[in-house]
Order: sequence, then C-alpha cells, then structure tokens
Amino acid sequence: MTPPPYAIGIDTSLTALREADRLLQDLAAGLGLAGDVFGCTHLVRDGDRPRVALSLAAASEAVVEGARARLTDQGHQVRDGVWDGAGRAVLYPGAAALTGTLTVAELVSRSAIRRVQVLGTADRPDPATPLVTREFVRPHWRDGELVLAAMPAVGGTLVPFEVPDPTPCCADH
Repeated sequence: MTPPPYAIGIDTSLTALREADRLLQDLAAGLGLAGDVFGCTHLVRDGDRPRVALSLAAASEAVVEGARARLTDQGHQVRDGVWDGAGRAVLYPGAAALTGTLTVAELVSRSAIRRVQVLGTADRPDPATPLVTREFVRPHWRDGELVLAAMPAVGGTLVPFEVPDPTPCCADH
C-alpha cells in the first residue's frame, strides 16, 4: 500500500511522541475520520523549534479538505502535504486489529503494514514467526510502504522495536 495522495500537515508545539500520539488520536476521533485514514507523527528540526508535527492522509480529497477546514477553524496551523516521507504511523488501516500475539503473516494481512524488518538483519522474518504486539504497533513509511521495525524477544517471538511506555531517560530521544 502506498501513501494516500491527499495529505495535510498539522504544526504543533509538542516535543514528546506520546503527547503527539494522543493529540493525533483525539483530532481524528473529533473529526470522525474513518479507519482508512493515515495519521503520522514527524520529527521536525527546522530552526530553533524542534517539535513533533502531525499529518493526516487519505485517498479522498474531500476527507482531507474537510479535516483541513475543521482543524483551521479550531485554530490549528495546517499546511499542504506531509512533513517528510518517513512518518511514524499511529493511525492506519487495520491498526485496531493488531492486538495480542499475531504471526508476521497475520500482521501484514490485517493491516496496511507491508513488511516487518528485524533490526540487525537483512533477511525478512519467517511469516509464521509470532509477534507480540503489546497493543502498540508504530510502523514507519519507508520507500512508499509501511514497515514495522521489530526485534527478537523471548521464546523465538518478535516485538515492535518501539515500546509503549519508554523509560523517562529515553522517552524524548
């Protein structure tokens, strides 16, 4: 699945990913956006104001333009397009179905994620490999497809590289 053609960026003053995730989820819920919309976070480091910006993308121009109008009316700074091509997806088709332990094949078939990349290896994992989602799956756009970074865990399983509750020393890096 490639990124949808219509997108907007939402500027924020947030500096923590967890806060940006929450804002993105709240905005999408408040706008009544369907499950086929992509919502991403982007680390923006321009000038002296590093922050986490957001983007919303959809296959429908009407959906994106409706979101733009409502967000602008709410006082948000909105721009055309995404901030970069490497957004971290928080909202994407199938995200809600990625709970518990799934095989890599199930993860790919249930969601917009096209592949799993195990850190430190060039090979793709066996499709039958179990992946413990921890109900927190944040893939990144890479070369036009959503890719989940994973790492080996106990008992031959995989887990997403990003943890849902990072330790404070590492939470903002």
